[in-house]
Amino acid sequence: MRLNPFNTENIEVGGGGRSRLPGGAGGVGCGTLVIAVIAYFIFGADPMQTIGMIEGAQQQSGARQIEEGGMTEQELCTMNPYATESCNALSSLNDTWAPLFGQAGIAFRGPKLWFYTGGTDSGCGSATSEVGPFYCPADQGIYIDTSFYDVMQQQLGAGGDFARYYVMAHEYGHHVQALTGVAGAIRSAQQQNPGQANQLQVLMELQADCYAGVWAGRNRNAIEPGDFEEGMTAASAIGDDTLMRRSGRAVSPESFTHGTSAQRMQALRLGLESGDDTQCDRIVELR
Repeated sequence: MRLNPFNTENIEVGGGGRSRLPGGAGGVGCGTLVIAVIAYFIFGADPMQTIGMIEGAQQQSGARQIEEGGMTEQELCTMNPYATESCNALSSLNDTWAPLFGQAGIAFRGPKLWFYTGGTDSGCGSATSEVGPFYCPADQGIYIDTSFYDVMQQQLGAGGDFARYYVMAHEYGHHVQALTGVAGAIRSAQQQNPGQANQLQVLMELQADCYAGVWAGRNRNAIEPGDFEEGMTAASAIGDDTLMRRSGRAVSPESFTHGTSAQRMQALRLGLESGDDTQCDRIVELR
């Protein structure tokens, strides 16, 4: 995908090292693209424990404890090719979504992109790179250890620049949900109906997939041959059913938190082909 070079005037970027919280690794905020079963498949983590960490981290508060080390946004965005891609994507996502919020009369502010290595702290708690990129609604930040992209390609067979842009665009989709109030409404519904928490989470994740497609669809002139296939491969690779099979576990629909491979592919395709964010409200039909 041929994206224009990032514009530091319309993005916020930060960087930091390992977590300085006692005890090292902890839970992560809501909105992770890499679900608990991915952690199980690649790193051997207990998926139920990981889900518990995610829920627990949402209750944590306090200031983020990240040291930027004096690096400028330009330096952070050019520290490696993956970082540059991420900044290019963030700049494009801001340029795409800001006018849509303006048309809807909703206040807009782009998320801050945080690069880290190994582990980090966020407004949603501490996290290690094992859980992959995530969005924290408490501080409206997208957190990425860019080494994840090598894992994604080598372990899941989801390579290519569009697959990586899909990761960014999905997490950005959670930012859209935070700004519009969708995320808060779903969290409230989950608390009131704990038995349907996973089903509601699936809807939110599929809508974020659809929003990722909307961004791509509105930048169709930048799409290159093979990009669509890369996106579909990535969406398929991270479906709950596919991950459970690859980890040697029985497929358990009641444990799904992100949707099946077919659902994730369909959601991404819906957004990409329509380029219309209102179409993502149809996600409920993909259940």
